[in-house]
Amino acid sequence: MSSDDAGFKAALEEAKQGAKEGGIPIGACLVNKDGKILGRGHNMRLQKNSATLHAEISTLENAGRLPASAYQGATMYTTLSPCNMCTGACILYKVSRVVMGENKTLVGGEDFLAQRGIEVVNLKNAECEGLMKKFISEHPDDWYEDIGEPPKGR
Repeated sequence: MSSDDAGFKAALEEAKQGAKEGGIPIGACLVNKDGKILGRGHNMRLQKNSATLHAEISTLENAGRLPASAYQGATMYTTLSPCNMCTGACILYKVSRVVMGENKTLVGGEDFLAQRGIEVVNLKNAECEGLMKKFISEHPDDWYEDIGEPPKGR
């Protein structure tokens, strides 16, 4: 697993698209065991005024309704460590691996994924971290809302 994987490149493209749209720059991509992209998406909470459209959820939605067998051996690439909601979705659909761009900004449900037998890979990608740090410094209230926490210092 590396930053050169097609799935990760697609997730990073999605994160950049989200940033261009004025949203939270997190992207994701679901790739099946044969390397075929099943779906990709980015965080759309701000753009769609949504409570739940995180990047991984957007990706699953864009993949459409699939049989359970489609997820066997699949990898969810995401530019940020998945939150509890997105961790739960990966567990529900029994993806085999979660590859994240970084977890310095947020440490999500990585331990829970591993406890459930899902391989977790952290690419420690500086570009992903930079996108998030920039967004958080410019839009802290939107960030804390996205992760379900009150803004720091309030």
